[in-house]
Amino acid sequence: MDAKFDIKQYMTQLGVQARKASRELMRATTNQKNSALLAIADAIESSKSRLLSENQKDLDAGAKKGLDAALLDRLALDDDRISSMAEGIRQIVALSDPIGEITDLKYMPSGIQVGQMRVPLGVIGIIYESRPNVTIDAAALCLKSSNAAILRGGSEAAYSNQSLAACIAEGLKAARLPVASIQVVETTDRQAVGELITMPDYVDVIVPRGGKGLIERVSADASVPVIKHLHGVCHVYIDGAADLDKAIKVAFNAKTQRYGTCNTMETLLVDKTIAADVLPKLASMYQKEGVEIRGCAQTQAIVKGINAVSDEDWDTEYLAPILSIKILDGIDEAMDHIHRHSSAHTEAIVTEDLTKARRFITEVDSSSVMVNASTRFADGFEYGLGAEIGISTDKIHARGPVGLNGLTSQKYIVFGDGHIRG
Repeated sequence: MDAKFDIKQYMTQLGVQARKASRELMRATTNQKNSALLAIADAIESSKSRLLSENQKDLDAGAKKGLDAALLDRLALDDDRISSMAEGIRQIVALSDPIGEITDLKYMPSGIQVGQMRVPLGVIGIIYESRPNVTIDAAALCLKSSNAAILRGGSEAAYSNQSLAACIAEGLKAARLPVASIQVVETTDRQAVGELITMPDYVDVIVPRGGKGLIERVSADASVPVIKHLHGVCHVYIDGAADLDKAIKVAFNAKTQRYGTCNTMETLLVDKTIAADVLPKLASMYQKEGVEIRGCAQTQAIVKGINAVSDEDWDTEYLAPILSIKILDGIDEAMDHIHRHSSAHTEAIVTEDLTKARRFITEVDSSSVMVNASTRFADGFEYGLGAEIGISTDKIHARGPVGLNGLTSQKYIVFGDGHIRG
């Protein structure tokens, strides 16, 4: 786009189109929406070679800019990730359509019937970095929940996102739904973000997905409500009553299955009664994977040659092969540590003690709390949501992976038969 391009005018135009499309989507049937989604999934699969080619342009540009391995991993598409995008859409098709659902309909003493109907939020602005799959996850969830969306991906994924936008437009046209239902911002100018988050006349909710800096900026500057999480400092606590084989499997997977995600474990907490039994084997496995271990003094006494952990480490989301380890005295000390340092994203306990497990899931105040399972399961796809638009660590409206219901609200509906209030 040329230097004379007016960002404000362009974003306002997207907003006007999105608002109009959102009203049309309120009339769309479930069959229409599902037809569009299936057509988008088919378009993605049939466009695989083009998507890979466009994605390679982004990867080449990212490598030249010096993006680190974690960011390049988030950016990369391959056959499996493209297939997963299509499969995620088809899972959303299989889910019940929440829109129009009426609950709690009951008669009042006056004779009126009062209930609640589930409705779309309207227009959702989504700002994200790196991951092209977010374009598809967001589009599919917004469409199924009858929300229009304005998607602003990072400049590092510009080619990939525009290629995916073409697939989305193809599916919308096939189902005779307005193409403006899902709009992918074409400009990479950062001013577009500033405009998007300050358009309350056209945008009802903003969902930022990306680094802490992006989310802090959006949260501070937005005049539109924001669904957010700042970062993912996730913990696994290996309790003294843990099955050690389970503990090793869970703690290893939680860190190494994928490094650059918000549900990856960043801190491992270990009960002192089993530390000497579990840490040497785990440390050896981590080191073979190239994970740098930073440990407390007790951990350093058991695992030789590792770096000392700093106070700053306990609050750091590494998104890299780095792990902090702390040995402590029981579940209370573990939960105290989590309460001080957690980002309220995901925590897990490994234990065979049901009482401790129940205490952990009751007293740990995070959006996902797990027993004997890897933190990597904190994901909309794994939770059966088909996909997620993000993970919220807020406590109002939506919390945890935000799927279809998280993109809706409820309004009261009243049925009468000429009733008047006396």
